[in-house]
Amino acid sequence: MSTNYEIRAIDAVVNIWTPEVLAQRPRRENFYSGKMHVAEYIMQGLDHEAMLRRMDDAGIEKSFLIAAKVGPAMHKASYHVPYSAVAEAVNKHPDRFLGLAGLDATEGMNGVRELEKAVREYGFIGAHYYPHWFELAPDHAKWYPFYAKCVELDVPVQLQVGQSMVYEPTHPLRSVGRPITLDSVACDFPELKIVGIHVGIPWTDEMIAMAWKHPNVYIGTDAHAPKYWPESFVKYINSYGQDKVIFGTDFPILDFKRARDEVEALGLKPVAKQKLLRDNAMRVYGLEGR
Repeated sequence: MSTNYEIRAIDAVVNIWTPEVLAQRPRRENFYSGKMHVAEYIMQGLDHEAMLRRMDDAGIEKSFLIAAKVGPAMHKASYHVPYSAVAEAVNKHPDRFLGLAGLDATEGMNGVRELEKAVREYGFIGAHYYPHWFELAPDHAKWYPFYAKCVELDVPVQLQVGQSMVYEPTHPLRSVGRPITLDSVACDFPELKIVGIHVGIPWTDEMIAMAWKHPNVYIGTDAHAPKYWPESFVKYINSYGQDKVIFGTDFPILDFKRARDEVEALGLKPVAKQKLLRDNAMRVYGLEGR
């Protein structure tokens, strides 16, 4: 691991990116290569060893790999990463990778049972989903059985908040993930640890308000380059919000090293940077001793 960084960071939002997994999903070149400028050689996929080398270069000790469920299973624009693909990576590198179970609200109780299996049998440490891919806001009733199961299993759920993107010109998605929709969820499930990822942009101040109001709501910093984070968000990390923010990249949306270097350039207080890059994820996801 690189000695250029004092803190061994934890990246809470990472896409598994092996050639085998990529072969099972749409390439979406307009989004990844076009809008997000992901390098062509990255678009060909990375085996686990290559991913670990990139993590090492950025001083990242652990990554949470998402077994993402991107839209309803039967929709032609959707894809589901098999839980088994992430479980295999975790089993091969248990000291470096941890698993997150993607959620599909249309699967109902079958999906809830799959989530329980992922946690109890595969050792996954949390759940993950994208509200906009289902056009179902976080406070929609179809998500509630999954929240209840997360409480029962004592695992966090992370979900995208903020605007959606146009991933395919023929399949635009409504922005249903405004941070204020977490208010009802946090009130109804005060024991549920909720991580609103993607910073909440363009409603970052609204996301900050939710994390300030609710003890069980946190903010994930992934998908948006740190040098472009709103000033209010940087101030929040550096002050009264230092216990409520968790580092992530959404790799390959952000390269590990770019994100790490840009965080280092923010001039955060040492204690705030330590909490952002490592301590908060360790606490929220219960990683002490793992």
